[in-house]
Amino acid sequence: MSPRLISRSPDLQQLEEDGYRLEVIRGTFLLVKNVPYLTPSRSVKHGVLVTQLELANDVTVAPQQHVAYFIGEETPSEADGRPHRHIISQGSQEIAPGLQITHMFSSKPPTGYRDFHHKMSHYTELVSGPARTVDPSATARSYPLIEVAEDDSVFMYHDTASSRAGIDAISDKLKTYTLGIVGLGGTGSYILDLVAKTPVKEIHLFDGDRFVQHNAFRAPGAHRGSDIAGGPQKVAHLGRLYAELRRGIVEHDCYVDESNIETLREMDFVFLTIDNGPARRLAAAKLEEFGIPFIDAGLGVYEVDGSLAGLVRVTTSTPTQRQHVHERQRIPYSGGEANDYALNIQIADLNALNAALAVIKWKKLAGFYLDQEREHHSLYQIAGNHLINEDLV
Repeated sequence: MSPRLISRSPDLQQLEEDGYRLEVIRGTFLLVKNVPYLTPSRSVKHGVLVTQLELANDVTVAPQQHVAYFIGEETPSEADGRPHRHIISQGSQEIAPGLQITHMFSSKPPTGYRDFHHKMSHYTELVSGPARTVDPSATARSYPLIEVAEDDSVFMYHDTASSRAGIDAISDKLKTYTLGIVGLGGTGSYILDLVAKTPVKEIHLFDGDRFVQHNAFRAPGAHRGSDIAGGPQKVAHLGRLYAELRRGIVEHDCYVDESNIETLREMDFVFLTIDNGPARRLAAAKLEEFGIPFIDAGLGVYEVDGSLAGLVRVTTSTPTQRQHVHERQRIPYSGGEANDYALNIQIADLNALNAALAVIKWKKLAGFYLDQEREHHSLYQIAGNHLINEDLV
């Protein structure tokens, strides 16, 4: 019950995001662990602050009781080593079956406590303040890993970035998506890295290639040599890597062709990042037939006077806007672009940019970002540092 109760109560969630190590036991007792305190001999030890929660429909309400409890080996003391007489009101007692506390505290602000974040951060400061006179680094904010129950989130641990930024409601717009990534080369692997950090329901990976040494230099992260020795399949290697972060990654160890193209019908949105012209044409045609929106991302790089120039392209196709793809030939369907990128020059920054532009456009379509221009074709010109938006709706 602890993770779910904390995630539903903004005050408890704020405590968690502030770095406190929390636990809820018996459904109604909140424990703040690893709280430093000063002993009578002026040494620093750690104890546990306890309060009884007050709830309505499994969500905290403003505390009516101002008392809190403490569990520690010795008596919490002030800076001079004398017992913390200003807050200690009682000694050891059992406040619930099996929950034995060593001290009861009493400290009430003039207007009471606004919420449990206010209450517990106040008591934590009262207890740990004297400890800092001996050890200035003493703090209850240890920022532990916050794990999440499987039925609460796709993530293995809590997404504190969204909650700290206050954009949980906006992020929820992405939850229902089942995404497909066709091709896990440089750009595709960066797309995976970005969408893996969103709350989408599932991410399907399609690639029949192996993850070999040159791939490690244009994919996100640091890949150990022992992990890529022998050339593991791309979907297996990347699937295993991102399974440390989240659930819902589905591996398809194959190239997309006529024999398996129907699998894409299950997707809500697809990213195409393949340089095989016939396969790209087949996937695009079938996605149009299935009524599925998709983004095709690609790069064109060439040498000019000893430097590299070129374009980074993002082409969007949705059920309401597809004609530009055909009338303006926005997606190349040849057997492979004749440019230096096709020679596997390692350009991770361009892969990352291509992926970021593609993911940002998908998030615009999903309502996560504001989309004023509603462009369906974008080109970034490397040499001139220009971003060109075309095919506006």
